[in-house]
Amino acid sequence: MGWFFCGLLSGCFLWGGYFLWLNLRLRRVTRSLKIQLSGWPFSTTRRLVRAIVTQNEAYQALQQELETWHHIGEIAPIGFFSVDVDNQLIGGNPRACQLLALQPGQLTQRRLLLEIVRSYELDQLIEQTRETQQSQQCDWVLKPVSVDPTQLSQQQPLPLRAVSHPLPKGVVGVFLEDRQESALLTQQRDRWISDVAHELKTPLTSIRLVAETLQPRLPTAQQEWIHRLLREVLRLSYLVEDLLDLSHLESSPPSLLNRQTVDLPQLIQTTWSSLEPLANRKAVQLDYEGLTHLQTQADERRLYRVFLNLLDNSIKYSPVGKPVHLSLQLIESPPVSGQIQIDIFDEGPGFPDYALPHVFDRFYRADNSRTRQENSDNLSSPVTIQDAEGSITTAYSATAELDLPMARGSGLGLAIVRQIVEAHGGSVRASNHPITHGAWLQVVLPQSLT
Repeated sequence: MGWFFCGLLSGCFLWGGYFLWLNLRLRRVTRSLKIQLSGWPFSTTRRLVRAIVTQNEAYQALQQELETWHHIGEIAPIGFFSVDVDNQLIGGNPRACQLLALQPGQLTQRRLLLEIVRSYELDQLIEQTRETQQSQQCDWVLKPVSVDPTQLSQQQPLPLRAVSHPLPKGVVGVFLEDRQESALLTQQRDRWISDVAHELKTPLTSIRLVAETLQPRLPTAQQEWIHRLLREVLRLSYLVEDLLDLSHLESSPPSLLNRQTVDLPQLIQTTWSSLEPLANRKAVQLDYEGLTHLQTQADERRLYRVFLNLLDNSIKYSPVGKPVHLSLQLIESPPVSGQIQIDIFDEGPGFPDYALPHVFDRFYRADNSRTRQENSDNLSSPVTIQDAEGSITTAYSATAELDLPMARGSGLGLAIVRQIVEAHGGSVRASNHPITHGAWLQVVLPQSLT
C-alpha cells in the first residue's frame, strides 16, 4: 500500500505540474494576443475556446479591413505599385497599369521594374528613396516603349508625377499621378501670356517714343513727370521682352542658342562691370574665386543674362559693405565629371524656407516688403549700363530693379535663369549658404571645351 500511495502522489504531482505549465503557456499566449480572460484558473478548455473565438473575430475584422483597402486601391484615381529590395515588382492597382501602359497582370509578376517600365527617372527615384529613407518626388514624361509599332503609334507620351515612400524590409511604394491636364493648362497659360505680350509690345513702343519726343520740349519743372512715365514704360517693356523670351526658350530652347566660344571668367567680369554703378552705392564688392580662364561653347548673350540676373539679386539683398561671393570651378571627379559649377552667394537674409521650392517659378516674389511703390518713388541721376554686346542702356532709377534690362521685381528673373541654363543642358539650384546664411544659387553647366 505504501508503494501504491507513493506512486499515486508522484502521478498527481506530475499531473499538477503539467497542468500548471500548460496554464502558464495559455496565459502567455492570451497575453501576447492582448486578450483579457477571467474565470476559474483551472478552466483551461473554456479559456482556450474563448481565446480562439476572440482571435477569429479579430482575424475577420482585419480581413474585412484588408478587403476594404483593396477595393479602395482598385477604384483609386491615383496609381500605386511597390517594389522589393531587388527592385522587383510586388503588386499594384489597375490605375498604375493604365498610367504605365501595362497589361493588368504585369504588375503582379516578379520581374525587375526596368524590364517592364523603361523609365530611368522612375528607377532613380526609387533608388534615392531607398538611400535616403525619405519620401521623394519626381515629374517626368513617360515615353512608351513597345515592340509592336502599331501599338506604339496609339500611345502618346504622358506627363506623370511620382511620389515614393520607404516601407519596411527595403520595400518602396510609389504613387503615380496623371499630370496631362495640368500640363495642358500650363501650356494654355503660357500661350495666353505670350499672345498678350505680343499685343502689348507695339503700343508700349509707341508710348515710349511719344514720351521721349515730349521730354526735351517740356519745362524743367515738368521733367520729373516724364522721367516717371518713361520709367514705368521701360518697366512694362522689359517685362514684355522677358515674357517673350521665356516663351521662345520653352518652345524650342536648343535651336535658339547661338553657341560660340565664351571665356566664362571674362564674361563674369564684364557682367560685374555693368553692375558696378549699382554695387558702389552699397559699397558691395565681388569676391571672385576660381579659374582665370575657362572657355566653353555657349550662347554668350544669354549667359550674360544669367549672370546679370543672379548678381543683381545678390547686390540687391546684400547688406551695405558686404561682398558678393562667386566661385567658378571645373568638376573632374566622377560621377559628375566634365561639368562647370558656378556658385553665387551673398551675406543677406537668404531665402525663406517656404520659398525655396518656388523661387524659379514665374511671377513668384517671396519678399513682399519690397513693393513697387517703394522703388517707384526713388529718383536718381541717370545710370549707363553696357551689356555683353556693347549696347548702351540709360536708366533713371536708384535700384537695379528698375534700370537693368531684366525682370525688375516681377518674379521673372530667376525663371529666365532656369530656362537659359536648362537650354544649355545644365541645372540650377537655390538654397541658403551654410556659412553666410545668404541666398546661394548654384549653376551647373556641361563642359564643352574648344
